[in-house]
Amino acid sequence: MKFSSSNRSNRGVMAAAAGIAFVGALALAGCSGQPLSTREKGTLGGGVLGAGTGAIIGAAVGAPGAGAAIGGALGAGTGYVVGNALQNQEVTSRQQQGQINYQQREIQSQRRQIQQLQGEQSTE
Repeated sequence: MKFSSSNRSNRGVMAAAAGIAFVGALALAGCSGQPLSTREKGTLGGGVLGAGTGAIIGAAVGAPGAGAAIGGALGAGTGYVVGNALQNQEVTSRQQQGQINYQQREIQSQRRQIQQLQGEQSTE
């Protein structure tokens, strides 16, 4: 069976749309439980963008499915790396903020102790 370039192009667009719809359905299914971590959001976003871009590029050369698969994999990998780096920064920031809060409580406690000692000295 021969396909004209118009039919092939339509098939490519349909395959790309089906791939994007599939990835979107997976994204919605993943959102049903606990909130996604930054790493997971990066992986998912990268995969969706990569699949869409790959499908478009693949459609131009006659292989939208392969383009979507390759683009999705590369996008997901890149998204994972970026999301992981952002998540690590968030964890570090939370730890630093926790240390700052602890130190501020210690300073307040020491100020109260100093005031208490100064009050005891002035009454002597």
